[in-house]
Amino acid sequence: MRQNLTVQLDEGTIRKARVLAAKRATSISRLIAAEIERLTDEDDAYMRAKSEALRDMRRGFDLGSHGRLVKRDELYDR
Repeated sequence: MRQNLTVQLDEGTIRKARVLAAKRATSISRLIAAEIERLTDEDDAYMRAKSEALRDMRRGFDLGSHGRLVKRDELYDR
């Protein structure tokens, strides 16, 4: 379902938006809608990534040491 939204912009911005919309063969309304959709999609992706990262941090990571600390000498070839 789509719904209308009223936005107020200064004349200079509207003039520039008309030119940009014409270059892209679209309307100002569609230009603004696409940008808002892009921003909200980007925010959704960020929030998903943040949630996954926090979940992974709580779970912890297996670094292969099998519960023991690795000595410095064991890390480097001599």
